[in-house]
Amino acid sequence: MTETNNLNSTIQNLSRRELRYLVRTQLQILLEAGDLQAAKSILVPVQPADIAEAIEGLPEAMHALAFRLLSKDEAIEVYEYLDYSVQERLIEELKSQEVCDIVDQMSPDDRARLFDELPAKVVNRLLEQLSPAERQATAQLLGYEADTAGRIMTLELISLKENLTVSQALERIRNLANASEMIYYLYVMDAARRLTGIVSLRELVTSQPEQIIGEIMTRDVVFVYTDTDQEEVARLIQRYDFLAVPVVDREQLLVGIVTVDDVIDILQQETTEDIYALGGVESGGDNYFQMNLLEIARKRVVWLLVLLITNTVTGTIIKSQEDILAKVVTLTAFIPLLTGTGGNVGAQSSTVVIRGMNTDEIRSLGALQVISREAIAGAFLGGMLGMIATVWAYFLQGRLEVAIAVGTSLVAISILASISGSALPFLFRYLRLDPALMSAPFITTAVDVVGVLIYFNLARVILKL
Repeated sequence: MTETNNLNSTIQNLSRRELRYLVRTQLQILLEAGDLQAAKSILVPVQPADIAEAIEGLPEAMHALAFRLLSKDEAIEVYEYLDYSVQERLIEELKSQEVCDIVDQMSPDDRARLFDELPAKVVNRLLEQLSPAERQATAQLLGYEADTAGRIMTLELISLKENLTVSQALERIRNLANASEMIYYLYVMDAARRLTGIVSLRELVTSQPEQIIGEIMTRDVVFVYTDTDQEEVARLIQRYDFLAVPVVDREQLLVGIVTVDDVIDILQQETTEDIYALGGVESGGDNYFQMNLLEIARKRVVWLLVLLITNTVTGTIIKSQEDILAKVVTLTAFIPLLTGTGGNVGAQSSTVVIRGMNTDEIRSLGALQVISREAIAGAFLGGMLGMIATVWAYFLQGRLEVAIAVGTSLVAISILASISGSALPFLFRYLRLDPALMSAPFITTAVDVVGVLIYFNLARVILKL
């Protein structure tokens, strides 16, 4: 017990990252030793989010054992922070009643996201065992399309009427606070449940008790519809620095709110998917490092095959230029330099353009202006790199004509790569394809094939072959 007290004392003085590592390692050691009481004790001062991460870091066989160390209230909190794959595994391993108690106490939006990840058979079984109120709330959220405001919103909110006084409103908040996810914003509705205004808790606290809500509320409310895309909701909350945004249906009836914690999850998920896509992987929202290796290979091999075919085409073009290579064999040495540099320039352009699309930074510019900017940037980059490449090629080979051919080709390829890297994301978005997933292999194709053609044709002109 003394050792546990010393460990708890140490935990208080650690950074969050150190704490998560220490809790996970100590928890694993104690579970392996079968000392469940000590394992339970070290989790007492730890936050639910950190406990969830510690459990995720344990071997799979220990997940259920560690989770059972928690009290019912702790288990409900920790469960919502766990990765969906771990949540699904716990559902399979825990007793039916334990699962039902936890799932029934989850917030409706978190429960709906969990159900999205579970097999239909499991979802139907869990729905049947929920309380009537929770079953209805969950079914309502699942009725909206995936990745929309309706699907990610929470139904737990506090609404007010315009004719209430401030003191009556505060009393209502006290009574309903535990049943609401957000109390900092209060939404005002008329008798038909149409959203008419919003008032903050700060405004209530600083107003006179006898004032009427209709006198202090803001009538110009920023809201989203149930079918608004979740990325647009995230951008809206980010733009206005909201803690939550109300969700209404097409008749302006208030149906729920989307809170900032959900938005953070959305932004992280969308950014992760885009980064995976740039690497040629469609994660589908799954944790890449918890995906099956055969599934990973299947997803990645598609674009690698595209690149393999591309390299075959490039090789064919090089073979067709045997006459010039036979006369100036040193031209071959610079092909990897040119195609590699072009690929990097194109990847840079596509990355900044795709990021600009996701953040709406380029909405006001338009496709042509963005492509023109990147083309000019490519010319500047090509000029700087071309001068260096010219000097380097002359230093290596001692032939000025070859050095000039390499330098000018690098300028042309850099411009080509910048145009391809900035134009292809717009093209794929227009075709309703994922720009992040589609751009990389096609940029490589364009730069490799056209770049080699540019190089050999410029070499023919400069070397007069």
